[in-house]
Amino acid sequence: MLKTRLKNMGIYFITDSKLTKKNIFEDVKAAIKSGVKIIQYREKNLPKEKMIEEAIKIREMCKENNVLFLINDCVDIALKVNADGVHLGLEDIPYEKARALLGKEKIIGMTAHNKEEAINFEKQGADYIGISPIFTTTTKPDAGNAIGTEKLKKIVNLIKIPCVAIGGINENNIKEVIKTGAEGIAIISAIVAKDNVEETVKNFIKKINPSKL
Repeated sequence: MLKTRLKNMGIYFITDSKLTKKNIFEDVKAAIKSGVKIIQYREKNLPKEKMIEEAIKIREMCKENNVLFLINDCVDIALKVNADGVHLGLEDIPYEKARALLGKEKIIGMTAHNKEEAINFEKQGADYIGISPIFTTTTKPDAGNAIGTEKLKKIVNLIKIPCVAIGGINENNIKEVIKTGAEGIAIISAIVAKDNVEETVKNFIKKINPSKL
């Protein structure tokens, strides 16, 4: 069952075509090779046809390696390419509509900026919550004010579904995030903007779980 694989996600990998030093496919390949178990395809600037083409390619890479594959925002693309699920923001399609389209087996993650939103999305039926932003981030300028690790920890302890911490996380502050008990940690610029994505991810995985590698 897809949803049982959300436990202990570790590094939650998100593509970024603007920040990558190579290309998103090389990044995904490197992330999978390093041990990542969940990939989110996030693209804001391409035509739908091109996004579908890229999503299909990444889906195949994930399928071959038993890695979960999610699409950011676009339920229609997730359906078209048979992704494992979607991640939705506050301004995207409502949870109820997304669930009706995707069916009960697919994964739906929701972004929350505070405990009230997190509790609400859990009640609605979300499979995990992305808590954002933990720290100030330049990757998503409209992410809102940073909530910090203390508030993150409170949310993690309040809800029963997995939490993914995202926003401004890097090698200097990841230890603070690990202590909150979040199931997943999403890091974008501190990974894909590096020359060696595979080694960078491996180093983050070692920090999350020293016995993993």
